Amino acid sequence: MKKSLTAVVLALCTATASAQLPAPLKTDIKTRVDAMYPWLDTVYKDLHANPEIAFQEVRTAAKLAGEMRKLGFEVTEKVGKTGIVAVLKNGAGPTVLVRTEMDGLPMEEKTGLPYASRARAVSNGAESFVTHSCGHDVHMAGWLGTARLLAEMKAKWKGTLVFIAQPAEEIVSGARAMLDDGLFQRFPKPDYAFALHSWPLAYGTVGFNSGPVSSNSDAIEIVFNGRGGHGSAPDKSVDPITIAARFVVDVQTVVSREKDPKEFGVVTIGAIQGGTVGNIIPDKVQVRGTIRSYSPEVRAKLLEGVRRVANASAAMAGAPAPDVQLISGGAAIVNSEALVASTEAVFKDAFGADKAQRMPAMTASEDFSLFVNEGVPSMFFFTGVYDPKAVAEAERPGGKPIAFNHSPFYAPVPEPSIKTAAQAMSLAVLNVLKR
Repeated sequence: MKKSLTAVVLALCTATASAQLPAPLKTDIKTRVDAMYPWLDTVYKDLHANPEIAFQEVRTAAKLAGEMRKLGFEVTEKVGKTGIVAVLKNGAGPTVLVRTEMDGLPMEEKTGLPYASRARAVSNGAESFVTHSCGHDVHMAGWLGTARLLAEMKAKWKGTLVFIAQPAEEIVSGARAMLDDGLFQRFPKPDYAFALHSWPLAYGTVGFNSGPVSSNSDAIEIVFNGRGGHGSAPDKSVDPITIAARFVVDVQTVVSREKDPKEFGVVTIGAIQGGTVGNIIPDKVQVRGTIRSYSPEVRAKLLEGVRRVANASAAMAGAPAPDVQLISGGAAIVNSEALVASTEAVFKDAFGADKAQRMPAMTASEDFSLFVNEGVPSMFFFTGVYDPKAVAEAERPGGKPIAFNHSPFYAPVPEPSIKTAAQAMSLAVLNVLKR
């Protein structure tokens, strides 16, 4: 009788102590990744120099699709607009999904690297530079390396690989687009799913945890309405700029005075647009921001608090009610405890206990959670990208800081970073396929 999926997942936990890959296999993986690195380096630098923003990843998708076809995968393009799905069947066994993201960010790169991006695109109606300042180029290179290694090692595993390249992760929309396009109806639904993210850790290290590893994400879009007038006669107008200013300050009391201080929650206002010159009071001001949290309870409290403070700020000025839109984004990624426990043993065995460690959840958000929430036991983990000496220096009091994700100076060290990503993902996948 076929075991239930729950039984299979729980069995992983009891097998943690023995979850080690044979030494020759670990060595084989490292040797193969080392040998393929010149190819990965070429692909990585091409992707880095030619980024595309959300749902415009046409060149990127075509490049990944072409490489996956060469490896023997059956590739379907334009899933969820610009996404791709690559399937490799190798007998009876588990189905494993491995995800990468393709989109860059609408910002200028300032790293000075010889392969730095100077690409441009139109974003929100305006032309902008584009760069991979969140490491998606590292992810794609590691994804390709994992695909090639597993294709070369088909004699070592049985099952089905479903490698997906997702669009629009940066705007938390690509996973939903792929699911709405029938991802799990048109292609095999996975028994397990994995994704990784580069992080400002020392290269050669892998970080992970069970439970929540990312935050819930909600967008704030508020228009405060007033009555325009002359800057010399504010009594003849209703000033939406002062209303917006009051809101920006007062909304933080929801975080500092209403939320449990032991629970994570952030309300950040990132953009305010209003007015044209200094002596005219405008008739409206737009405020944009983001809300982040881990738990559903804190998420609900912050959403209610933002709406209440926005309406109160307008009411205090005798202004019309504001237009408040709180737009739901990604949910927190919750890793499978059993899958993490089993994979942790493999990572520690391969990289060493000092380089494979549990770490706190990130406060950023990710829509990989939508795949997890389809009932797929999953693991989202992190790989380092910086020189260990630079990381150690940044951690010292007064030390030189290193660029975080989304910084224009974010510059992973390619070779060790990509090799670690490919090795770690290959280890994680083989760990479940071998069962």
